[in-house]
Amino acid sequence: MRSRTAADTRDRIVMAAKAEFAQYGIAGARVDRIAKEARTSKERVYAYFRSKEDLYAFVARQELAVVAAASRMDPTDLPGYAGRIFDFFLSHPEHHRLVSWGRLELGDNAPAPDDPLMAAVREKTEQLRKAQEDGYLDPSWDPFDVLPLVHQIATSWAAQPELAHVAKEQARTPDAAARRAAIVRAVQLVFPATTRDETASR
Repeated sequence: MRSRTAADTRDRIVMAAKAEFAQYGIAGARVDRIAKEARTSKERVYAYFRSKEDLYAFVARQELAVVAAASRMDPTDLPGYAGRIFDFFLSHPEHHRLVSWGRLELGDNAPAPDDPLMAAVREKTEQLRKAQEDGYLDPSWDPFDVLPLVHQIATSWAAQPELAHVAKEQARTPDAAARRAAIVRAVQLVFPATTRDETASR
């Protein structure tokens, strides 16, 4: 019973921290607010996590895992992958804010060798390389360029929410479906699906 109670407390801390970091970032987040929302004490928060930065790192890893699970990459259908990323952040803008705060505030801090994000990047890069070898993706691209370019296009609206408000008023087609279609089309134009024969003829 005691371990179950401890796990419940830790889960409440993590949930409260997600909301706090998404709204205020790392520097602006306050552990006392997290503790209050989690119905526990600051001392208990620090018993589970050594520092506010350690808590953010844990929460960010969880969030990135959720994003990865919701937007599985098919290296032979990068437009579809971009569309799934768009869909996820449209429904969960707080996830994008939380991760973006870390990029802004942590800057060029090198991730740990066992960081799960780095493992995911390596896995997806190898998937892209294999798709090139199998003739489904233009081999002239470096896979390490493909991944960030697709992500940048897919998250262009999530990263600029102020433009989304303007688009609702001024775009020829103001709904989110049109923004999604534009993202899918952009990725299709940059990384069109190919067959082995088409790739070999280039």
